Amino acid sequence: MKNRIKVERAIHNLTQEDLAKKVGVSRQTINAMEANKYVPSTVLALKIGRIFGKQVEEIFELDEGD
Repeated sequence: MKNRIKVERAIHNLTQEDLAKKVGVSRQTINAMEANKYVPSTVLALKIGRIFGKQVEEIFELDEGD
């Protein structure tokens, strides 16, 4: 699953730590998601979408193999 978390963080001037605190996870979790090594739960994806003011589909995109 691809995502635009890093881009959205830059647009909103948030660090990984800032975003992690806002959604209730560790900075390492945000880092793993940005590196496409961790697929978030539905709840976490929705929280991230809410922080950025975007629909989940605008931030996360399925790969062909997903």
